[in-house]
Amino acid sequence: AMSDIAPDTLQDSNDLSYLNDDELIRGIEMLFYAYRDFTSDPDEILTKYGFGRAHHRVVHFVGRNPGMTVAELLAILKVTKQSLSRVLSQLVSEAFVVQEKGVRDRRQRLLYLSPKGETLFEELSRPQKDRVARAYRAAGAEAVAGYRKVLEDLLNAEERAAVLQAVERS
Repeated sequence: AMSDIAPDTLQDSNDLSYLNDDELIRGIEMLFYAYRDFTSDPDEILTKYGFGRAHHRVVHFVGRNPGMTVAELLAILKVTKQSLSRVLSQLVSEAFVVQEKGVRDRRQRLLYLSPKGETLFEELSRPQKDRVARAYRAAGAEAVAGYRKVLEDLLNAEERAAVLQAVERS
C-alpha cells in the first residue's frame, strides 16, 4: 500500500521510483477506489429518485453553468445525443431542469435548474464537498496543490485549457 513508502522517498527529487510500474498501477487503483467512494454518497441519494450517475452529471454541469445549451452540455459530457436526450427528458419531465428557447437563436435550448433541481444539486454535492474538504484538510495545502496539478495533467492536453477555464470561473 501507499503507506509502505517512506514519505521522504516521495520527496527526493532524484528518486523516480514513483514512475515505476508498481507505483503507476497503485495510482490507477487508488483512482478507482477513490472514485468508487466519492460517488457512493450521491449514488445512494440518486437511487431515491430513480436516477443514475448520468443524471448527476447533468444536474452538476447545468447547476454550474445556468443557461448552457444542449450542445455545450454534449461537449462536456462526451455522450451520444441519444443518451443525453433520455436523461435530460427525464430531468425535464420531473421538473428538475427547465429548458428555455434562446433569445438570439430560437432553435437553441438553454438549460437551467429549477428550484427543485437546485435542491437536488445541493443534496448531491454536499457529501462530496464534505469528503473533499476532509481529505484536503488532512493532506494540507501543498499536497492539495500537487493533487490539482496531477489532475490537470491527467486531462487530455488539447482540452486542458478549456477545462481549467471552466473549473476556475466560479
